[in-house]
Amino acid sequence: MGVLTSQKITDYYERFKDIVVTFTKEIIQVTGLLTQQVHLKCGNDFWPCVIYSASFQNAKIVVNIKSGLLGKLQNANNYVNLRFCFKSPEQTNPVTFFVAAHVLGSSPYGGSADINMLTLQFTKRPPDDLIEIMGRILDANVNSTKRKDTRIPMTPDTMRKLNILSAESAVFIQGVPRRCLLRDLSFSGAKIIMMGVAKFLMDKDVSLKIDFDDPREAFSIKGKFIRAETVEGKNEMIALGIIFDEANVPMGFKIRLNDMLTTTRADNRVTNPEANQDGKS
Repeated sequence: MGVLTSQKITDYYERFKDIVVTFTKEIIQVTGLLTQQVHLKCGNDFWPCVIYSASFQNAKIVVNIKSGLLGKLQNANNYVNLRFCFKSPEQTNPVTFFVAAHVLGSSPYGGSADINMLTLQFTKRPPDDLIEIMGRILDANVNSTKRKDTRIPMTPDTMRKLNILSAESAVFIQGVPRRCLLRDLSFSGAKIIMMGVAKFLMDKDVSLKIDFDDPREAFSIKGKFIRAETVEGKNEMIALGIIFDEANVPMGFKIRLNDMLTTTRADNRVTNPEANQDGKS
């Protein structure tokens, strides 16, 4: 953490402070949230809890109240600290911090008399680490729609920035793997080159495998072939366009592409400061 500038952190906070992120299994994975290390602190006591959702201003957590938490909250005038803990790819030790909050409400959860959902209002702006972690997700979600058709050609430079080790990959056509070469990627699709006959492949359901490094990740993204082109000088090869199933594009893939696109955009502004004076992206 701590890679982003204070200006970028502030930008994330102002743009996304009211947006709530639900901590699904996928969100837990991409943020690196260490669920066993999340606790609610009230007075000098700690209660293990589950983060149900959070924004930069509030959170909802699920916690066992059987051991007297509600009485502790009353004694503390409902003031608590929520302990977050995230695995960091840049550091050996996890990133841990507390967010001061006030409990606004409590209600039974899941029909249990022992489990409650607490609604917390943060009493001040949360630490930059939380804004960075959640801001990357929210920014990737926005740009995956706004820039969904921006194509990234698989050149040595872009592959290095994306941490893609090789353009060689595999596409699964109705479950059968076929070797292919990546030619470009976008939030909404990809172009690949492979051996085949276009008329037998068009409109087929596929799953494209994409391998990333640092950290090592592999995504299989569902979609279908929507167009085909000949490859000059190679009659046995065809270039195929894939449109992804938008609802099933992994968040980790969106973040990878968004990080690369925003970094490249920032680098271009530094090296060519007049490029954006007309207000265009």
